[in-house]
Amino acid sequence: MSWRRGGGDGAVARRWVLLLCAGSFSLGLLFTSGMWTLPEATEVAKPNETRGKEAELAAVDCDSTKVGRKHDFRDTLQALDTHNAVQTLDKTIANLETELSAARTLQESFLNGSPVSQEYKASESSGRRKYLMVIGINTAFSSRKRRDSIRNTWMPQGEKRKKLEEEKGIIIRFVIGHSAISGGIVDRAIAAEDRKHGDFMRLDHVEGYLELSGKTKTYFATAVALWDANFYVKVDDDVHVNIATLGQILSKHISRPRVYTGCMKSGPVLSDKEVRYYEPEHWKFGDKYFRHATGQLYAISKDLATYISLNKHVLHKYVNEDVSLGAWFIGLDVEHIDDRRLCCGTPPDCEWKAQAGNTCAASFDWRCSGICNTVENIQGVHNKCGESEKALWTASF
Repeated sequence: MSWRRGGGDGAVARRWVLLLCAGSFSLGLLFTSGMWTLPEATEVAKPNETRGKEAELAAVDCDSTKVGRKHDFRDTLQALDTHNAVQTLDKTIANLETELSAARTLQESFLNGSPVSQEYKASESSGRRKYLMVIGINTAFSSRKRRDSIRNTWMPQGEKRKKLEEEKGIIIRFVIGHSAISGGIVDRAIAAEDRKHGDFMRLDHVEGYLELSGKTKTYFATAVALWDANFYVKVDDDVHVNIATLGQILSKHISRPRVYTGCMKSGPVLSDKEVRYYEPEHWKFGDKYFRHATGQLYAISKDLATYISLNKHVLHKYVNEDVSLGAWFIGLDVEHIDDRRLCCGTPPDCEWKAQAGNTCAASFDWRCSGICNTVENIQGVHNKCGESEKALWTASF
């Protein structure tokens, strides 16, 4: 068949083509409508339902996490409260132990008729307050001239000493025990001197050169019972002290517990019977002493003074009191502070340091274990190395 324009046969052919196209289109619609059926509503809802359940599970997980966090926070708070309660209880127990030890010390003094009871009555009548430091000057019955030389130089007297206690919180006392025969002539002499100056701290202790360790132990136990101070200082009566400088040094350590400060030293153990300071128990130390503060001046915090008071009956005494003190602390969690301002030499050493603005807290001669010829020379040391009186009264601790 040929396709010719304008013929009748061509018109018929075009009609058949149109009919075939229309039929194909109708059949296509028929088959297509059968395949494009819409899903049921339940099938459409299933994904939404699944997503809803997942959201609910996620919400539950979030809620459980929040609850867990709340429980963890509550547990943490409870743990902190328990910790604080334990700390408070420990502190309360420690304070009670201190008070009990103080009461025992004072009871022993009362029973033995020690004059310390008078000091205690004066302390109680004025109310127990907090002091910066207690300075105990170790002295002997035969050292009257040394005591007078200190009274004439670095130790305030009379109303000034009371003002020092009230305004600066600093207690200063000469520390002495009693003779083997209590109430003897030397005891009466000390009592008379105390009535005149009122600057003694009497211990329930028998004086003796080989009893310095016992005296030191009794001093700290008695001092912590009498005065609530941050620090307790021991100094020999042949040492020059600048009180304000010492107070400024110690005040920097108030926040630290268990402080033991002085000029730390070590050296050969004295095992020769012919030498001064011979140590009969030298074999315990080996060849060298452990590091400890030299005995001319050292200071300990209240925690350590309390420790000595509580354990005074079991603390071993060696011949040298500075070694004994170091031994008592060697196994404890104690902060040893080596401060060379607590052991300057006499002029020109302390003089040069004072001129440079580095005033010494304590001065003495190493070769004499104190100021050589103390009574004659301490005034000269005071003139060249002593701080001004204004420095003491304007000092802030």
